Amino acid sequence: MRHTLALTAAVCLFCASAITWAAAQQPKPAPPRSGEAPISSTSIDEVLKAVRSDLQSDRSDIIAKNLTLSSELAAKFWPVFGAYQKEQNAIMDDQLKGIQRYIETFEKLDDPGAIALINAHFDRDARMNALRQKWFGEFQKAVGTKLAVRVMQIDRRLSMAHQVYFTSRIPLAN
Repeated sequence: MRHTLALTAAVCLFCASAITWAAAQQPKPAPPRSGEAPISSTSIDEVLKAVRSDLQSDRSDIIAKNLTLSSELAAKFWPVFGAYQKEQNAIMDDQLKGIQRYIETFEKLDDPGAIALINAHFDRDARMNALRQKWFGEFQKAVGTKLAVRVMQIDRRLSMAHQVYFTSRIPLAN
């Protein structure tokens, strides 16, 4: 238990630095020279890809360190987990893009924008819950019930830690 909590805390710290680093790596566009088209900065999609890659590898590492899998079970589990992560990425990308939009416009937030924001949070939570329920059965088939439960526990803890980090970085609606 203590080991898992320590790993979760370490992932949170890593994610915080990865996101901060990714944001800092966005180059500032140089002013265009006469007759040149402006150079665009790193797109949000590129930043999301970098952050997602870091989150995925950390998540996989933590799960690997907290599961004891025979080579046979590992051969069944990791492809299933990879497919799960692909679906999870779509939800995380939508959330991060929504956070980015909110940060860019929160000072001008009106009532419809506030409702859209909270509905996006509710939708993300519902989508993640549905995704976990869907894939839990696949994990059970691959590694059995107890290990599938363990995977879901670890995944939920990591997700909660990421949510705390992400939401603590955005201003509250005013």
